[in-house]
Amino acid sequence: MNMSKEDMGFAFPVDLTNCDREPIHIPSCIQTHGVILALQESDLTILQVSDNTIDFFGLHPEELLNQPLSILLEPEQIDFFVDCLNQEDIQIVNPIEITINISHVNNVFDAIVHRWNQIVIIELEPHNYEKNHVYFRFYYLVKLAVGKLQSAKFVTEVSHIIAQEVRRITGFDRVMVYRFDEDWNGIVIAEDKQDHLPSYLDLHYPASDIPKQARELYRQNWLRIIPDVDYQPSAIVPILNPLTNQPLDLSKSVLRSVSPIHIEYMHNMGIKASMSISLIKNNELWGLIACHHQTPKYIPYEIRNACEFLGQVTSLELATKEDSENSESKIQVKSNLAKLIEYMSVDKKFINGLINKQPNLLHLVNAHSAAICFNNELYLIGNTPTKEDIQELLNWIHKNISEDSFYTNSLSKFYPEAEKYKDIASGLIVISISKSQNKYVLWFRPEVIQTVNWGGNPHKAVEVTQNGSLRLSPRKSFELWKEVVRLTSLPWKSYEINAALELRSAIISMVVRKADELAKLNIELERSNKELDAFAYIASHDLKEPLRGIHNYSNFLIEDYGEILDEEGKNKLRTLIRLTIRMEDLIDSLLQFSRLGRADMSMQQTDLNSVVHRILDLLRARIEETGVRIRIPKPLPTVYCDRIQIGEVFSNLITNAIKYNDKADRWVEIGYIENSEPLKFYIRDNGIGIREKHLEIIFRIFKRLHGPSKYGGGTGAGLTIAKKIVERHEGQIWVESTYGEGSTFYFTLQKPN
Repeated sequence: MNMSKEDMGFAFPVDLTNCDREPIHIPSCIQTHGVILALQESDLTILQVSDNTIDFFGLHPEELLNQPLSILLEPEQIDFFVDCLNQEDIQIVNPIEITINISHVNNVFDAIVHRWNQIVIIELEPHNYEKNHVYFRFYYLVKLAVGKLQSAKFVTEVSHIIAQEVRRITGFDRVMVYRFDEDWNGIVIAEDKQDHLPSYLDLHYPASDIPKQARELYRQNWLRIIPDVDYQPSAIVPILNPLTNQPLDLSKSVLRSVSPIHIEYMHNMGIKASMSISLIKNNELWGLIACHHQTPKYIPYEIRNACEFLGQVTSLELATKEDSENSESKIQVKSNLAKLIEYMSVDKKFINGLINKQPNLLHLVNAHSAAICFNNELYLIGNTPTKEDIQELLNWIHKNISEDSFYTNSLSKFYPEAEKYKDIASGLIVISISKSQNKYVLWFRPEVIQTVNWGGNPHKAVEVTQNGSLRLSPRKSFELWKEVVRLTSLPWKSYEINAALELRSAIISMVVRKADELAKLNIELERSNKELDAFAYIASHDLKEPLRGIHNYSNFLIEDYGEILDEEGKNKLRTLIRLTIRMEDLIDSLLQFSRLGRADMSMQQTDLNSVVHRILDLLRARIEETGVRIRIPKPLPTVYCDRIQIGEVFSNLITNAIKYNDKADRWVEIGYIENSEPLKFYIRDNGIGIREKHLEIIFRIFKRLHGPSKYGGGTGAGLTIAKKIVERHEGQIWVESTYGEGSTFYFTLQKPN
């Protein structure tokens, strides 16, 4: 197979992975140990034949094309064949024993039938009379083999038994059981062979030895045989089927011709014949039973049928044994998952249930470390990469991984930056809770340096010929070749991946449930707040009328009965009047507070400079009286807000800053922090300050830290009103203070759109 890159039409380096593009299912030729016919099903007209019919029937292909099948079969044979075609699954009737209506040749054949695109394909192999009497012996051999397989306890034991039994039944020089890994590299896990042959046991083979489309054909067909690698292919004529105008699809064909690359591969191995039996688990190719012989070897259909049956039994046994071997670990993983779900459901913050209990997140998949990204926060368990490295990894995952989960035992192959923390995270599992909200769970495993024994150098796939062109060629050496594998962790087991996915579902359910609960609480809270606002408004409004009566009648008593009352009586009435005034102030504050929750906000673009200067004008008399210096380091920005309400926030905070100051040199600074998101404003003073224990309670309504008459009095509602206004603007308000030195009140507002 000599060709340059230009001849191949590829613009990238040539290696064995290009074999993935070889159309091996439509080779337009067959192996020569049989004949193929393609029929139009409606009338059984012969549309295509292989060009070796003269060897089997004594007829040239041209004598058969466009002729009815009756040219070869007697009427009763035609009726029998039609009955077989009427079966729901015609493959179950294979092989059909038929007699070709030609007297001078061995005319009994095994017919293997299948359909393709409304075409009936018949493959004929000469029937061997001599083996009929030994077929029942094979029944007992198969029965014995099945008994041995069922008594085995482990995958390795099953593999060794099937290698021995297939070799005993077929007589091949070597029979191996070949298992695929997650990257489709293979390893020989069992072998039975002639003593003089070198052993291939425990050797690895690269995925390029059996390319993707070949693996798919192995998945579709339980058995594949090549009796003589040196056969001369028989072409199918015509090349294109007259009905479909396409080459005949031989995906399910027994006689399908062999890829030239695979023929060269067999020559390099020194074998002349081979047979492969597929091992299938969950409808996926698990491995192969590979049979090799150093000379040509034809295996009759009955024996192949027995081997195919053993392959199916072995597939079931391997799946059962593999699941059984992992049963203890699976049970432990299931137990850990159940406990984690329980911890999450009872903990107020479900993440704590994943990281603070035993077992924790690491035990679920036998990881060494883990990270949870939730609400823009990282929670780390164990020895993880740095937060910066994890954040960069998450950015890569967000851009490149569209699935709900991703796992690998060699992260640096996909994400080269991971090589710098290979000792911590060469292996990765990640599950996405919400890609849009950047919520993920990650597990890590460290690098484990391994030595892999290959059957020949797996990397030398391309040769340069004397004229400088590239030659695509399989390996010529299958001797032991050791490779040290780095940047790879221990592989993740399938049940560990499944456990991670089940945890993902549980977390999503938990988040959704908590979101529903929170939504219900918010609705209830909103209703309660409205009722409370309405109650406060009605109660405070109704209280003012009797309060005014008490205030007025107290004044009347002093005026009308002042000469009768002694000084003590007058003082008591004056106290009563002061108390009614304070009570009215409290009610007014309560009314103002309740109106905030009831009134609609008038949102608009607002220049805060004009708002603050208007307030300072209103406070000018007090500013001049106290001698306080007002500092505004830079012009304030424009924000989207309710102008009146935000003015009240500034008024309350500036008034407090002036009021609670006993320094000789007083100052108040009004400003904001640039480039903050959202915008952060502050009112800073050098006043009396607040003790740390009072920093939270000062925002409670009517909460005062001093006596009613000290620092000018007041109701203690100003900060509560300011807090409610800021929160209605979706902002926050807080204070930082040093007792005796001063305070800084901060609040946030959104930038204008």
